[in-house]
Order: sequence, then structure tokens, then C-alpha cells
Amino acid sequence: MRRLPIRWGLSLPNRGPLFGLTTIDEILSAAVLAEESGVFESVWFGESLIHKPRLEALVMLGAVAARTRRVRLGTACMASFPVRHPALLGIQWATLDQLSKGRTVLCVCIGGGDQRELAAFGAKREERVPRLVEGIKLLRQMWSDREIDFKGRFYDLERYAILPKPVQKPCPIWIAVTPKKGVERAMRRVVTYGDGYMVASSGCEPEVFKEYWGLIENFAREVGKDLGNFETALHGMVNINEDKRAAHDESRFYFDHYYSPGWPAESTLQSWLAHGPPAECARLIQTWIDMGITTPVLRFTSHNQVGQVRRFIDEVLPLVRL
Repeated sequence: MRRLPIRWGLSLPNRGPLFGLTTIDEILSAAVLAEESGVFESVWFGESLIHKPRLEALVMLGAVAARTRRVRLGTACMASFPVRHPALLGIQWATLDQLSKGRTVLCVCIGGGDQRELAAFGAKREERVPRLVEGIKLLRQMWSDREIDFKGRFYDLERYAILPKPVQKPCPIWIAVTPKKGVERAMRRVVTYGDGYMVASSGCEPEVFKEYWGLIENFAREVGKDLGNFETALHGMVNINEDKRAAHDESRFYFDHYYSPGWPAESTLQSWLAHGPPAECARLIQTWIDMGITTPVLRFTSHNQVGQVRRFIDEVLPLVRL
């Protein structure tokens, strides 16, 4: 049975500097504040390449690693994983784990399937799941103490010894997915290949998460996997403002630019965007915790990243039951 503490994560908008939402300096200042606060236990960056351009996540995590000593460093989530060659990524990620002295969490997903981005890297939409599975398997071998002997559908590395290795043994790999179809297959992949689970994309209702977690528990029992330290994360949006309409409008500006105009639907925001006065924000965040999220990863949909972090610590957190 899981008895994990709540571990707060801060997700920083590395697309924001491209459309005036924030600046690189403010992002890095918010990361330092997260560590100094003693409240946030991890810092995360969203990730994609061509389809949703942004400041590259591994480079940003390296900058945060150099400015911090305690917080974990993660991707929420690595949407480009199916098109990144695992050998190159494995070397880069092991270097980041070395640089940070063992503080990384590689959270991967199959991405949104943008055809132009996939084509740029020689991949196809229908290959995303098998590329994800094969990539995780290859990373596990690369980071082990044995020589690589891997021959797969997409990657072939036989009799290779690749350095560096991560500090962490094993170096954690989480899987992010919120499936609408193929739910059982998706949750079985989470159990088979993941060290943790993140609700991907735009959150989910408590009853949906209950279904996901029930499947994870059932599959874990089948294979004898211990879930005692298995974290469940949700990438949730927050905008703290006494004027709830203003909080909504600023968030909508953020979503229209960060994702795409009109996305997500207003109905989705009911379970994904905690906005308005502190008590209103605390109410939805409490729902996430009560449904079984151990690692709420908060993204502030505001121009004032540092100010929102401070308001969460001072005004919202005291209202949340842990």
C-alpha cells in the first residue's frame, strides 16, 4: 500500500519567453525560489520540438541544476521521446543526472502526433507507441552495468559500452498518458515500463483517475510489482487572483498561445484549472490530492511567475489538507 507524502512540483513555462508571457530570468528566479521555499520538491519543464517550439527542456534543466541543490528535475512530459534517438538522449540525460547529483526524473510520453514534426525526424504517427517502448528498453540497457546487446525494430546497438551512466540506480523513468481509447493497454505499459505515472495533457476527473489507478494496481499484482513508492503526478494549471474572471482571462491568453486557440474546452478547465481567489484554487487542488495524486505539478498561467509562486506558498497552501 502506498503511504507517500505529497511532493509539490513547479512546472515552468519554457514556451512563455517566445510570446511574452515571461522571461528566461524570471523562469530561473522562480526555480530558485521553489528550492529556497522548502515547499516545492521538484521543478519541471514541458517539452516538444518543432510542433510547439520552446526553450529546449534539457538545456533549461541544466541551467536549473546549476542554480539548485535539492529539487528534483523533470520533464512534463517529453513529447519528443519517440523521435529522439535513445543513445543520444541517454548520454544527455545521464550527464544531467551527473550534473545534478542524481536529481532527475525522465517523464516520457508519445506526444501529440504532429505529422510534420514526426516526418522531420523520420518517424510515423503509428510508430509512436512502439518507439516509446523500444526507447525505454534501450535506455534501461544503456544505464545498466552491462554491455548493450540490443537489436530492435528502430534501434540497433550491439556490443556497445556507452558512458556516462546516471548517478541514480535505477534512473527513474515515468510515463505520462491520459488515454481515451486503449486504456487497459496504456495502463499496462505504465506498470511494465514505468517507475511513476503522470496524468498527461489536460488532467482528468476523479472517477477517470480512479479507473486508471485501479487498472495499475491490478496489473501490478499480476506481475508482482511493488507500488509502495510509485508516484502519481498531475500537471495542473493555477492562476491566483481575487477577480476570478481576470484569472480566467489571463489563463485563456496563456492557453491560446501556449497550446492553440480555443484549446482546451471550457468544460476541461473545470477539472484542470484552479483559478480565482486562494480558497477557490485550494478547492480544486484538494480534489487532485483526494483522488490519489501524490505529486501535484503546478503550472502558473500568469505573466507573474514569481509572484504566483509566492501567493501559492503564503495564501493557497495553508488551505490545503495534506
